[in-house]
Amino acid sequence: MTRLSVNINKVATLRNARGENVPDVQQFARDCEAYGAEGITVHPRPDERHITRRDVELLKPLLTTEFNIEGYPDDRFMEIVLEVRPAQATLVPDSPEQITSSAGWDVVNNYGFLRQITSRLQTAGIRVSIFVDADPAQVEAAAAVGADRVELYTKPYADHYDTDREAAVRPFVTAAEKAVECGLGVNAGHDLNRHNLRFFARSLPQLDEVSIGHAIVSDALYLGIKETIKQYLDALKIETC
Repeated sequence: MTRLSVNINKVATLRNARGENVPDVQQFARDCEAYGAEGITVHPRPDERHITRRDVELLKPLLTTEFNIEGYPDDRFMEIVLEVRPAQATLVPDSPEQITSSAGWDVVNNYGFLRQITSRLQTAGIRVSIFVDADPAQVEAAAAVGADRVELYTKPYADHYDTDREAAVRPFVTAAEKAVECGLGVNAGHDLNRHNLRFFARSLPQLDEVSIGHAIVSDALYLGIKETIKQYLDALKIETC
């Protein structure tokens, strides 16, 4: 079964709006685990507009599932990750000014940089996932730099799901097959939600993990976090005959 990692950035955004500790980010993460989430994801940006470095430090000893830290691998990010040593580091090409991710890496043209970063993280015992578009060439390049996994950027799938879901998922099926052929694990994330997740998961039996934040926190406003996680986990279940 595909693992569900809950990105808790938006919970920190809400907390930071008041400058106190409500909601409690660490307690929220523990509750997500208690309700069945198999991982927690954070993206500590340089301006700390949501998750802070202190949050990352506090979360590490509390979590009992996989901890995934994502971000652009500048000196600050690498210092945090090498200090905390999560199970997984997901490398994204975002600039500090970006509101959210908008594309995967051009791994081919950043080969040397990503190879060096990947080696440093793996030497510290951290699994490395590289955020890529559903492009077999970029998947192959991620394998060449030594990554353990790729995370497929799924906004194009989400954008076209209602128009033609078969066509929307096809590039991701191809990319996932290429990843497995290259010996890579397959993660996915961005704009996956209760509406489109089930079909995506069934179309990619190779899928190891999805990382979902904005949709889960938004759904929890209406359903509560316990019921929301249950519904996302149900969407990831693959029935067998």
